[in-house]
Amino acid sequence: MMQIPDPIPPLPAPVAEQIAGLTIASGQPLIIVDADEVLFYFMRGLETFLAGQGLYFDWASYALYGNIRQRQDDQPLAAELLHPLLQRFFDEATESLEPVDGAAAALESLSARGRVLVLSNVPLSAREARLRALRRHGMDFPLIANSGPKGPAVAELIARAAAPAVFIDDIPHNHASVAKLAPAVHRLHFIADPRLAALLGPAADCHHRAETWPDLRDLIAGLLEAT
Repeated sequence: MMQIPDPIPPLPAPVAEQIAGLTIASGQPLIIVDADEVLFYFMRGLETFLAGQGLYFDWASYALYGNIRQRQDDQPLAAELLHPLLQRFFDEATESLEPVDGAAAALESLSARGRVLVLSNVPLSAREARLRALRRHGMDFPLIANSGPKGPAVAELIARAAAPAVFIDDIPHNHASVAKLAPAVHRLHFIADPRLAALLGPAADCHHRAETWPDLRDLIAGLLEAT
């Protein structure tokens, strides 16, 4: 039985404006890809940043809250301090994050088969830094700085494209959001840092979990070949 998508909630105004500014050709397949832990090694950069703040990541679970601890007494960072800390991290470190092995080459190859769009929950204040990092590392693709679950943005993008689409993300709740609002999109789960990947099984709402960008490239090429 065909899955009927849930009603699409309104997009946040900044996200709607960014999508409206894109040129999307009707009928061109979309490859919608996350950035942190998909195109860039988020956790490597975060660990370096935390060390400079007298903090460390505990690696007890996939969550940030509870795993960011103070080095002096091993106590977890207070919940109210987490968001300001992450905002500073994005503002200061976004441009310097290392690119994930094989991502640029895979996307360059795939860009001949579909339109590559980067859909990242990077804060708007760090959007330009992320664009510069993408260009510097050979991934000069349009960037949408999203906020919240990604289903609404993906649903809007595929409505404009009227074409098959593939979604790549590391966060399970983003796969769940896309599954509800854009169920026809093929969802691929990928976590670049092997330490982080070991803490989490395949997302419940993904179609496939991949371990490397060459694996993703071959999967996506096969999916688009079949459509």
